Amino acid sequence: MDIEMMNISVGDLVDGYHDNYEDGVVGYSGRLDIRPPFQREFVYKDKQRAAVIDTINKGFPLNVMYWADRGDGTYEIIDGQQRTISVAQYVNGEFSHDELYFNNLSADKKARILDYKLMVYVCSGADSEKLDWFKIINIAGERLTNQELRNAVYAGPWVTDAKRYFSKTGCVASKLASRHVSGRPIRQEYLETAIRWVSRNSIEDYMGRHQHDPDAELLWEHFKAIIRWAQATFTNYRPAMKTVDWGPLYDAYGDDALDTDAIEQETQRLIEDDDVQKLSGIYPYILTRDERHLNLRLFDNKTKQRIYKRQDGKCNICHDSFSIKEMQADHITPWSNGGSTTEKNCQMLCRDCNRRKSNK
Repeated sequence: MDIEMMNISVGDLVDGYHDNYEDGVVGYSGRLDIRPPFQREFVYKDKQRAAVIDTINKGFPLNVMYWADRGDGTYEIIDGQQRTISVAQYVNGEFSHDELYFNNLSADKKARILDYKLMVYVCSGADSEKLDWFKIINIAGERLTNQELRNAVYAGPWVTDAKRYFSKTGCVASKLASRHVSGRPIRQEYLETAIRWVSRNSIEDYMGRHQHDPDAELLWEHFKAIIRWAQATFTNYRPAMKTVDWGPLYDAYGDDALDTDAIEQETQRLIEDDDVQKLSGIYPYILTRDERHLNLRLFDNKTKQRIYKRQDGKCNICHDSFSIKEMQADHITPWSNGGSTTEKNCQMLCRDCNRRKSNK
């Protein structure tokens, strides 16, 4: 792999800059791909963007950028996308700095910005070498998420199309599922969730198999089916639904005939139950009946000590003596049968008796 250092002026960098879905984000007279398939969307906040312009205005050196030579006279950014877009957007008049847009500056101040030299290292070599280099230099700033790195490894038409559905602010996936899926599309978290659901946690394998598919329509249709099933099954929206892992529930129960009225009634009852500590667990519990989803309230240590003393340190079933550390607090009437986590419904059992009781 060869590496060359180039000094690129801001004026040359932003020449021909444009950002649209059809053509992508380009600059440097159309020869620089500012957002290759493995790059994230623009994530800089206002303060970070302002810091870039401050650095240029003061003539301080901006951090080194890295490009890859595609071998056909064009380049792609490996590191420096956020700084490049910040500069281009400012010169393009998309935001102001110190209450002035670029066009409001005097001629000499404009020239100072456009003449500012950026230090760019350009590498040429095989795709695998460029990606390895990218992983090495991606050690500071807004680091890539796991899904952004996967997008790099499996770049191709499938990733490009998948990002159209899942990776833009205000994308169709966000409009459909913002109340049922957590995370930010711009950091590829929606895309990661969608692939995890369709692949049943085999994300890399799925992306490898579909890397050269012409589109990601199957992924989008599967994601839509899950969200619409969740909306139809749990008909009244509540904020806790945003963190539910809907994919596995759809796989297991998506074809079942469910009584949505009964589900809503039980959901409300569980929300009002003081013993239920994890509201998002209500939804998988209703389908699976696994109480672990609910993170049920436990008996506190003072209650355990009082009951242990009242039972004279003996298990309430086998009546053998144990230390309190060898015993467990148990609901006399199970929570699933209406028993509450109160002192009058508590008994201390040895581990063996408690396990046998729980298995009945």
